[in-house]
Amino acid sequence: MSTQTRAPLSRDRLLSTAAALADAEGLGAVTMRRLAAEVGVEAMSLYHHLPGKSGLLDSLAERVIEEIAAEVAAAGPAPQDWREDVRRRCLLARSVMLRHPWAPGLVSSRTEVPVAAYAHFEALVDSMVRGGLSYHLAHRALHALGSMALGYVSEIFSPAAAGGSTDTEAAEEQLAAMADVFPQITAMVAAELHDHNDPVLGWCDSQSEFEFTLDLLLDGLDRLRSDA
Repeated sequence: MSTQTRAPLSRDRLLSTAAALADAEGLGAVTMRRLAAEVGVEAMSLYHHLPGKSGLLDSLAERVIEEIAAEVAAAGPAPQDWREDVRRRCLLARSVMLRHPWAPGLVSSRTEVPVAAYAHFEALVDSMVRGGLSYHLAHRALHALGSMALGYVSEIFSPAAAGGSTDTEAAEEQLAAMADVFPQITAMVAAELHDHNDPVLGWCDSQSEFEFTLDLLLDGLDRLRSDA
């Protein structure tokens, strides 16, 4: 007679399951009851590892940032040039966010900065300062980069932010209905419709736009560094 051994319940297993569930069905599917069902236990058993739904989401956000750190580590030694290093860190962070489209909305909705994010920002500041930027300019750089440092662009309006994306079709239909009032914006959107192969996190957050903005900021920061 064979017996099946169930994997022991742990915080890591729960977060891995929660991330997989969010990847498959969206963040709205991640509840304590659903997570318990996925791992085959009663919901109360989860509270030994996670302090409720809010704690689950906080931990999930932390795990995403830790995944960015793992991605950076796996990429090998950091480039010597500060611009290349900062650019690579931002693009590696983006690769993680593209794997988890729900993550930008989750990270931006947290009331506290995930602890792992401080190490990520520390590495960015360290690279910039070693590259010749003053602390004042590095501080401004972090503000200018904003959420790009974590691999995504915060949309001006994102009603579905908690789930990670804007309803693109609805937004475009709304704009089309106001074409006579806002002809320039309508024409711009029509000219800039994203290629279906261009990775997007939100209405206007495509890979090409992300890299354009990132390079523009790095060019400007490098000029200010040289002028200082």
